[in-house]
Amino acid sequence: MNKNPLLSSDKLPRFDAIAPAHVEPAIEALLAQSQTALATVTAPAFPAQWLALSATLDVAVENLGVAWGAVSHLNSVNDSPALRAAYNAALPKVTDFFTRLGADEKLYAKYKAMDVASLNVEQKQAHKNAIRNFVLGGAELTGSARERFAQIQERLAELSQKFSENALDATDAFSYYANASEVEGVPADVLDTARAAAQSEGKEGYKLTLKMPCYLPVMQFAHSSALRQILYRAYVTRASTQAPAELHKFDNSATMQEILALREEEAALLGFANFAALSVAPKMADSPDTVIRFLRDLGAKARPFAEKDVAELRAFAAEHLHLQDPQAWDWPYIGEKLKEARYAFSEQEVKQYFTAPKVLAGLFKIVETLFDVSIRADSAPVWHPEVKFFRIERHGALIGQFYLDPSARSGKRGGAWMDGVLGRWLRPDTGKLQTPVAHLVCNFALGTQVDGVEKPALLTHDDVITLFHECGHGLHHLLTQVSERDVAGISGVEWDAVELPSQFMENFCWEWNVIRHMTAHVDNGLPLPRALFEKMLAARNFQSGMQTLRQIEFALFDMLLHSAHDPAADVMDLLKQVRAEVAVLPSPEFNRSVHTFSHIFAGGYAAGYYSYKWAEVLSADAYAAFEESADDEGTPDPSTGKKYLHAILEAGGSRPAMESFKAFRGREPSMDALLRHQGMGASA
Repeated sequence: MNKNPLLSSDKLPRFDAIAPAHVEPAIEALLAQSQTALATVTAPAFPAQWLALSATLDVAVENLGVAWGAVSHLNSVNDSPALRAAYNAALPKVTDFFTRLGADEKLYAKYKAMDVASLNVEQKQAHKNAIRNFVLGGAELTGSARERFAQIQERLAELSQKFSENALDATDAFSYYANASEVEGVPADVLDTARAAAQSEGKEGYKLTLKMPCYLPVMQFAHSSALRQILYRAYVTRASTQAPAELHKFDNSATMQEILALREEEAALLGFANFAALSVAPKMADSPDTVIRFLRDLGAKARPFAEKDVAELRAFAAEHLHLQDPQAWDWPYIGEKLKEARYAFSEQEVKQYFTAPKVLAGLFKIVETLFDVSIRADSAPVWHPEVKFFRIERHGALIGQFYLDPSARSGKRGGAWMDGVLGRWLRPDTGKLQTPVAHLVCNFALGTQVDGVEKPALLTHDDVITLFHECGHGLHHLLTQVSERDVAGISGVEWDAVELPSQFMENFCWEWNVIRHMTAHVDNGLPLPRALFEKMLAARNFQSGMQTLRQIEFALFDMLLHSAHDPAADVMDLLKQVRAEVAVLPSPEFNRSVHTFSHIFAGGYAAGYYSYKWAEVLSADAYAAFEESADDEGTPDPSTGKKYLHAILEAGGSRPAMESFKAFRGREPSMDALLRHQGMGASA
């Protein structure tokens, strides 16, 4: 047992040594230790004191959380049949423990009996959150209602995992081997990777997949509408019965229906009108109706711009591409061609300047400059050779560390995300400060080898924005100065405010003083020409109306799904209603993109997808402060960066997000900056 890496006393998980066989014995042992700690602190004689309780229970629970977090992380980035089986076997037990922990009457009584006046500011906020979470976790339920609540939590955990597995398996199950004539127009680096993938299987041509580094360039650049149709249909029918019959085993329809029914039942048990009301209870928004009004108001402002976008696309398609009746799989291609024609550049041209190493160096430079830190390579056990590990220091003192896993591969969940490994914590058991550690995960293209020459991975500008976005989340977690674990960094931050720091960082991808330091042409090393950057800047808000309505479509569907939908009804009927209200482009009848909407069925954003647009208002307004303080060359006043660091990043969840925003801006947020940044202001 002492050789089990999940039970190691090492500060960082031993990712290179963890095997599926380690999961069950380690989790069983840690669950037993946590259960013992819970029994200890809930005994009548145990003092209702914050530090005493934390030193016993929180330490044991964190040990369990770190080990289970490592297993969950590997399940997301290195999925295998054996690991999946081990994860799924342990999941009900872990879910059961945390459900019981969050609803434990005796523990709830200890928290209620604490002398709040004796707590410091951070502890008071953590205590306030804990009391709220006990109520939302079913601590005030009794008898059969309490038992049913626990059953629901366990089943929801299983269903969310199943949804995620189906989405991953359906994505990995598809491949199409194209010949040279079919892939005309597709960027060379994408074709190099596709050819190598086919050759590794002993096949001719190009292996095309639904992983984003392959799928998106094909949709944007492939001249063949027939090829685009093949990939589009495969992509939007994943995990549904609209996919080929042999893939129906991955259908998420029944899983989604059961998830929705259980969420509705959970909300009713806790006394809420619907799951949406339960979801927003701990968020900034005060009700589902407030969110729905916000989304419809923003949608109304964006709609004229979206309709103009569509009219321009249709006219261009008819005149220049001879497409009189464009289909869903044609729009990305038309959009790319229109952008090339209007702004005299292509995404492929830009991509040649964004080599992964140079982009990363540029990102680190802006972080170091803004927040007075240094980022250096570090060493730690990792789960894949592509993964890098870094440390953040300020004046020689360790602030935090992070893993970076940048590339797409088989067995790795799609998308991009940040997760905490360790939170900042003045540990009550040792009295020593634990510095935070994070995962930053993306799904970018791999580097390629052409004629024996290694070429670095090339990133699109959208990839660069994604990297900055996840780094923003990471900075929120890593730069906090809060010492109470439950409100340090992103912990305790309202879900609809947690995207503020991530979206804030995206803005720097549009600043010349930043961009010029993070580009070097893959062939000659020359930086991005200023003239090309100006073209990119001019095209920044290309189709911003359509993109805004697309996000509102997702968010409104999500909120209505959890507030005004009968779980027994077909979700597609509601989606059609939302699309009729919001969308400016029709979707094919076979489109089942909701069947892989992992954010709301497997990713914690249920009745919370609106958070992206809600927080975008906050982030745009926050960035406006940097614009207002900038000199003639566009360099912000350093004091603005320090103020943002102190008010937003360092404060973490130690106070309500609105208080942190006001501390930075001196007022409540305004939508004006967002509309201006997206070219939809009053003068647009």
